[in-house]
Amino acid sequence: MPYIIEIINRSKTLLMYGLMALTFLFGVFSESSGLIKEFMDTYEDWIYLLKQNTIIVFASGLTASFLGICAGILMTRTWFKRYAEAFAQSFNILSAVPTLAILTIIMTLTGLGFKSAFIGLVTVTILPVVRNTYQGISEVPEHMIEAASGQGMTGQQILWKVQFPNALYVISAGIRTGFALNVGTSPLITLIAADSLGEYIFTGIQLNDFNSLLIGSLSVAALAIGTDFILSKLQFWLLPKGVNPQRFVQE
Repeated sequence: MPYIIEIINRSKTLLMYGLMALTFLFGVFSESSGLIKEFMDTYEDWIYLLKQNTIIVFASGLTASFLGICAGILMTRTWFKRYAEAFAQSFNILSAVPTLAILTIIMTLTGLGFKSAFIGLVTVTILPVVRNTYQGISEVPEHMIEAASGQGMTGQQILWKVQFPNALYVISAGIRTGFALNVGTSPLITLIAADSLGEYIFTGIQLNDFNSLLIGSLSVAALAIGTDFILSKLQFWLLPKGVNPQRFVQE
């Protein structure tokens, strides 16, 4: 056992030194390539685009999460069972459509700008939320539902007091997946005249400007990591211990 602990400690030390070396090399590269200078020259534009990108990601993500949970719950209701399969298949078909095609279709219907980008990102984000909500509620053990029913609970009470709480972890995982897809897709909304960090990326591609491309790519990657980190902490602290495997393991 002490040998294993020693190996883990050495691995952590090597990882730390490796990260320090990579950080140093990236700093040298950034200075020599003019990356830092270009970033400072466009800093105000970067702040504006980051702000706009963050706003549309969280606005569309929260909207999609709400609509996705509602749709997933709807699919589990007894009176909707006959339509649930067709409803699920429509979402599966939608998930097979390329994101750029979805944005193009929405653009032709609603025009260029924020509205089209918002609807497009909601469409991309909602799919995993619907799927996980439906799966999480449907997979609640039957004996728990029978026990609740035996205590005189109505269908609505069983949903909100038994099924939904027990499905929260699966639903939150779907929301995290949806937000990851949202952030990854957000640079594309530049193509339909919405402000995002994609302006750096597509400008870099058009002008063969590697620094602009790198600034945009690293910014989107940082936004994705930051968003998932925030959601993971919310998932950890807001979900009760009884339905949260992360807290159960760590505590």
